[in-house]
Amino acid sequence: MRRRPIPVRGTNVKSWRSLCDNEFAIYVLVASVGALTYSNSLNGEFVHDDIPAIVSNGDVTGVNPVLRIFKNDFWGTPMSDLGSHKSYRPLTTLTFWLNFALCGLSVWWWHACNIALHAACCVLVARTGAVVARLRRPFAALAALLFAVHPIHSEAVAGVVGRADVLACVFFLSSVLLYHGSSSRRRVWSSVVLAGLSMLAKETGLTALLFNLVFDIYRSWSSVTRSPSKFRWRHEGLWSRLSKGLIVLIMLAIARLALLQGSLPAFSPQDNPPAFHPSFIVRLMTFCYLAAFNWWLLLCPWTLSHDWQMGSIPLITSGWDPRNLITGAALVALMALSYRCLMDLELQRHTPLVVGLMLLVIPYLPASNLLVTVGFVVAERVLYIPSVGSVLLTVYGVQILCHRGGRWLALGLAILVAAGAARTFDRNKDWRTRETLLRADLAVLPHNAKLHYNFANFLKDIEQQENAIKHYKEALKLWPSYASAHNNLGTLVLASGRAEHHFLQALKYNKDHVNAHYNLAKLYRKKNRVSESLKMLERCISLEPRFVQAYIELLHITPENEKRPTLERLIELEPMNWEHYYLYGNWLKGRGLWPLSLSYYKRSIRVSLLSRGALPPLRAACLLLRSAGQRVRLLQLTTSWHTLVGGEVSASRRRAAAAAWRLRSELEGRAARYARTPVMTSTCLHHSKLEVSPEKLKQNSVVKHTRTITVSSDLNINTSCQKLDNKKSVSISAQYKPIHNKSEAGPKQKSSPLHKKNKIKEPDPLPLVSDLIKTS
Repeated sequence: MRRRPIPVRGTNVKSWRSLCDNEFAIYVLVASVGALTYSNSLNGEFVHDDIPAIVSNGDVTGVNPVLRIFKNDFWGTPMSDLGSHKSYRPLTTLTFWLNFALCGLSVWWWHACNIALHAACCVLVARTGAVVARLRRPFAALAALLFAVHPIHSEAVAGVVGRADVLACVFFLSSVLLYHGSSSRRRVWSSVVLAGLSMLAKETGLTALLFNLVFDIYRSWSSVTRSPSKFRWRHEGLWSRLSKGLIVLIMLAIARLALLQGSLPAFSPQDNPPAFHPSFIVRLMTFCYLAAFNWWLLLCPWTLSHDWQMGSIPLITSGWDPRNLITGAALVALMALSYRCLMDLELQRHTPLVVGLMLLVIPYLPASNLLVTVGFVVAERVLYIPSVGSVLLTVYGVQILCHRGGRWLALGLAILVAAGAARTFDRNKDWRTRETLLRADLAVLPHNAKLHYNFANFLKDIEQQENAIKHYKEALKLWPSYASAHNNLGTLVLASGRAEHHFLQALKYNKDHVNAHYNLAKLYRKKNRVSESLKMLERCISLEPRFVQAYIELLHITPENEKRPTLERLIELEPMNWEHYYLYGNWLKGRGLWPLSLSYYKRSIRVSLLSRGALPPLRAACLLLRSAGQRVRLLQLTTSWHTLVGGEVSASRRRAAAAAWRLRSELEGRAARYARTPVMTSTCLHHSKLEVSPEKLKQNSVVKHTRTITVSSDLNINTSCQKLDNKKSVSISAQYKPIHNKSEAGPKQKSSPLHKKNKIKEPDPLPLVSDLIKTS
């Protein structure tokens, strides 16, 4: 069934006519404004959630296989893990992985990718305003400009981890445009695929299907009511489109719930205090006020913060709270707009109002806490898609005023766009470093205990211990049951003797606090309270079976004979960590298992070469080979290590030098051994027979110039000698097989088995040792 097109009205804005005749110019304009507004964020660092989601995420840095991206959550934790955040965004993680594969952790390129996606969103907003919302072209461009410079987007664009919201918006608007702005027969299925990709970028992208279905009903309503008899199932009819979209929506929702794998994400009262209040009335009043507060942030984004938890917005516990008036005003405005849309359902003269209202409400529903509980109170990044609806509503009001003859409105709009760009540009400066962000937000929300805690963590990292203790105490003053603040404060007051008190307080308010158990175990070990330390470590490992540091701490208090299972568990948890193989090799060496110890040292060297090549396992392996008298294997090991670490340019030179050094050590070693023996009791070749006099060498030379001799690194000498000195060993090539004489055990001396042969083949004359060294 075809939808009745909405009539297009004229406009009195003549100054934009030349620009509006060219759609490409509009798209270039809005994309350029969006990119330039956030250009000062290119030199920013990884801050806030960028650290756990990118820098410390093995799925992004390539530590884990690529397929693990589809099994883990956004933070790199398996979805089946009870501690998982359950945020499944593999498409965004794949873009992070691609960023790391192309440019490593060079943060400039990460920000550039975010800015490019934001510029694409600005173009899609302009297209959506003109095609779907039916705004006049200059006002669609104005909506895109307001979206491009909106300060609420700083967290999503300037923060790298906010790419999830930006990428979801790209696919969201693409799905809407393909469903409502295309006449292709496959537009429904194509829009469904784009909506699924939006969901894989972030969970709120699933609402694109809901928006398409509801707006399709609105667009087709007049045709349905005027000719109900013709409203039947057809290939391109409304019922066909609705059934396809609804079936896919249900299937995607079921698939998303199945990814939870039987457990909901675990949130705490610190993350979302209203959700844990026992009174339903308090929760309802608070959540309704939070919805109104988010709408106010879209209209007046002046007070901004990256964290609104723990005291930033107190609970509404009374009906006489004046904030209920704000909730009431927002509810009245929403009902008035909804009533206007319903009254216009037949004529459909206010399509921009309908589109703006739906884009404002529908994408916000998953984050409203009214349907499901989320892990935050207010998050500016989740308002990225709802801001499209907000700017469409604002611009539609401007379009109505301009149609009625508002002349000073253009100047006001220019000031509004300039003010938004200036505020955004200034807010981007706060997102440059971790310190600037925390200081700026503390100035806005000094009563936020979470901000004091995070700022204390930063001061602790830069070794400003005294200031860090002050902010930890301020966080505990604002939120006395803050377990993590107690735990971190305990690590700073070890000298004062108050550490155990704070660790126990952390366990009092959160009995499952893993770090508190770990820190308390370390403290007990230092105090020789081994049994209590072991109990804490066992509890710590039961809470977090993959806590590597707990296993390392367990090695300190485990008897030597019982360390093998712990060492094997460490290798199982982190197979690409060379330190674990090194620890296992040291333990095997102490047990006298030198061959096994050497094998683990070599595995540690092999793993360490993937990063920078660690020296401790190489040194340990070399010392082990030297103590065992394996000098040739030692040489081979060091040569291979230098070849792999040094590169391919000088590898041939190092191999030639190693071959010369090996030959020199073999021949000079034998010469020294035989030179110390005054009487030859064996018929073995003397070292003097290996040398050639210069006169004979001159007679045998064919060319008068300097002769080039190629020396093989594997020199085969099929002769055996009587051992005269048992204290020192002679390094020989791997292909030489010595035959030990039985005369070492008795007073009688027996000749070499070669004496039994009647004929002894004299070896070919060899050049001088010094000449061999020079030519090699």
